[in-house]
Formats: sequence, structure tokens, C-alpha cells
Amino acid sequence: MATVLVDAENVRRSLWPNMRGEELVERSTAWGEHEGHDVQVVWEGSESGDDQIARLVKELEPPVWVVTSDRGLRERVRDYAERTIGGGSFARELRNN
Repeated sequence: MATVLVDAENVRRSLWPNMRGEELVERSTAWGEHEGHDVQVVWEGSESGDDQIARLVKELEPPVWVVTSDRGLRERVRDYAERTIGGGSFARELRNN
């Protein structure tokens, strides 16, 4: 089982029409349950979503996957994430299931 960190704004905006936040959370949670992964949808807060993900990927027990299309974030997590998944690919998979 992997912990899957989802870059919320990046993923929800990767499709047109944009995915609503609630839809992203519901579909991501269902995907995680089906695939056997712990999904954490990361939103902007007191720190940016990117900063939260870059911090969490170092703090969490491996394996950790990151879902984002943000090239800068992919570079920041490259040495820590077991796998990175493109935001658009993930969003399309969520919508198709």
C-alpha cells in the first residue's frame, strides 16, 4: 500500500470542465479504496500545496506516490517519491471509473 499525495489544484484543473473539489476528493478516495492505497488530497493552506507535498514526501513512510503535472514539484520530490503520476492522467482515470 502506498500513500498517494494528490496535488489538488493541479489535478482538478487538468480537465475541462474543471473537476469540482468535492468530486476530486470523492473520486480519489474511492480510487484509493479500490486500489488499496491511502490517498491524501493536498490543498493550499498555511503553506502552498507544493510545499506541503514536498515536505510530506520526505516525512511519510515509503512508498509514497505523488500525483501532479507540475514540473517544478516533480523535480522537488524526484528523490523521495517512488512514483509520480501525471495530473491529467489521474483525473481522466478518476472520471472514467
